[in-house]
Amino acid sequence: MDILLTGLINLIVFVLGASIGSFLNVVIYRIPAGLSLLYPPSRCPHCLTRLGPFENVPLSGWLWLRGRCKHCHAPISMRYPLVEAATGLLFLGVLWNASTPVEMVGYWALLSWLVALALIDLDTLTLPNGLTQSGLVVGLGFQIAQAWGQGWNSAAVSRSLMGGIVGAVLGLWLLDIIALLGSLALGQTAMGAGDSKLAALMGAWLGWKYLLLAGFIACALGAFVGGGAIALGWLDRRQPMPFGPFLAIAAGLTALWGETILSAYLNLFFPVL
Repeated sequence: MDILLTGLINLIVFVLGASIGSFLNVVIYRIPAGLSLLYPPSRCPHCLTRLGPFENVPLSGWLWLRGRCKHCHAPISMRYPLVEAATGLLFLGVLWNASTPVEMVGYWALLSWLVALALIDLDTLTLPNGLTQSGLVVGLGFQIAQAWGQGWNSAAVSRSLMGGIVGAVLGLWLLDIIALLGSLALGQTAMGAGDSKLAALMGAWLGWKYLLLAGFIACALGAFVGGGAIALGWLDRRQPMPFGPFLAIAAGLTALWGETILSAYLNLFFPVL
């Protein structure tokens, strides 16, 4: 019975995540295009025919259509079901690692923002202010909810909120400094303003300590992937590369396993402590 219940809960959470991923596909496409998220309803981007109920079902809709529009038979990008599946798996990851219901729901929201921002940056080399600013505000709300969930205490709430504010300010300053040093070293703009705003969002959710960890992971990933792409000739040294996806991946890893990563690092390099 326990196995069946666990399996049912996992299935429900995966379906919830895939459904959120379906909405994120709309966000990723429409916000950079300046379109409403609510109107018109989901439609084929080629023939603009409104999709039916079964065509809108996450994952199975794409499989049922065999990756093509039912009406004009134009191919439907495989990224749509991949985003839905990935979001479902991320929701499961949070379910398995979250210590409280508030943390679980909060990190579901954080990862949803990160998925949308990462893919928008990958597509357009921009990080929309509407998403970074709203994510920052919700992150500060998450800090309040976390403290409140552990028993209402004004001092604890103030402390938690201040931790989010300090993390946001540190994220903004840290990425601005990195961007300035990178621009001086390369002789051209190294990062867009959106990257520092995304880092501020991360700081609001994660706090200053885990923001520093996420920033280190993002820089390491960016240097490794960017250096490898340049060495292989896939990327020109002067060609812009979006940094938002690396920040998003690092923030996701930190949200899920930040304490484990930090403990392993401290035990490796500072065993006495």
